[in-house]
Amino acid sequence: MASAMLKRTRMMAQSLRYYASISVGSDVTVAAPNVSLQKARSWDEGVSSKFSTTPIKDIFKGKNVVIFGLPGAYTGVCSMQHVPSYKNNIDKLKAKGIDSVICVAVNDPYTMNGWAEKLQAKDAIEFYGDFDGSFHKSLDLTIDLSAALLGLRSHRWSAYVVDGNVKVLNVEEAPSDFKVSGGDVILEQI
Repeated sequence: MASAMLKRTRMMAQSLRYYASISVGSDVTVAAPNVSLQKARSWDEGVSSKFSTTPIKDIFKGKNVVIFGLPGAYTGVCSMQHVPSYKNNIDKLKAKGIDSVICVAVNDPYTMNGWAEKLQAKDAIEFYGDFDGSFHKSLDLTIDLSAALLGLRSHRWSAYVVDGNVKVLNVEEAPSDFKVSGGDVILEQI
């Protein structure tokens, strides 16, 4: 059953990538024009900021950004491999002129905050919640992981974005794969 689910997930991922609205040469701010993300924070910080959000244009315009998306906080590959691959390469990425390294997942900002603190990565990586999946939906980078009791989530992916323009885009074939979206890979692509 697990292999059938993996095959189905791979087929969905391949067809979804084929129709993705984001690709190399695309402008993220055009693909997701009215979308905002929620910076990772505690509940008290959320209340004091009046539950503020950050417009996509503010994240990307005028900046060199490496962004990576993953299925969810506290999940296996995300916690054990994906985030650490960026945390371990943060100095090398900054040396290449990267202004921000961003992790985004279809989670609320409070979960993202707790997870970032647990991974001791909050000082190196900016974590954002895409609580309703609108960012990933805009980019056609969602995947239905209901079979794993996760619901609609993000594909595992990474991108190098300059002033909103996608220069490099890597999308894994399956959410459990970790072949093309890691920090080591994108470091070599910049």
